Amino acid sequence: MDNSEYTDRMTTLSQVMKTLSERGIHREFRMNKDCEMKFENSEKVYQPSELTILKTYRFEGDSNPDDSAVLYVVKDNAGNRGMIIDSYGADSNYPGEKFDEFLRDIPVQESDEFNF
Repeated sequence: MDNSEYTDRMTTLSQVMKTLSERGIHREFRMNKDCEMKFENSEKVYQPSELTILKTYRFEGDSNPDDSAVLYVVKDNAGNRGMIIDSYGADSNYPGEKFDEFLRDIPVQESDEFNF
C-alpha cells in the first residue's frame, strides 16, 4: 500500500507550531488562575460562545504516554486567531474541571485551511 500522501504530514507539536507561526498564528488563548480565558497580551475575557475551534491536533509521546499534548487552533468573534495548548494525561496545564468544561462549550467548525 502506498502511503506517500502521508509522508509529509507533521507529527510533532513543534512542527505544527512552526507552520502556524509562519501563517501568522503565534499567540495563545490561556486560562488564568481565576479561570478566565484571555488572548495573549489582551485583557479581554472570553466566553466559549465567543470562540470557535478551527482545528484540533493531538500528539502522543512515543515512549511515555504522559508526553501527550493537544493544540487547538481558535478564532474569536473579531477574527483574531490563536492557539490553545494543553498537555493531557497525568498532568494537564490546567488543573481542575473548569478548563475542560470551557473547551467542551466552544463551538467546533473544522477548517480545511489547517490540514497540513
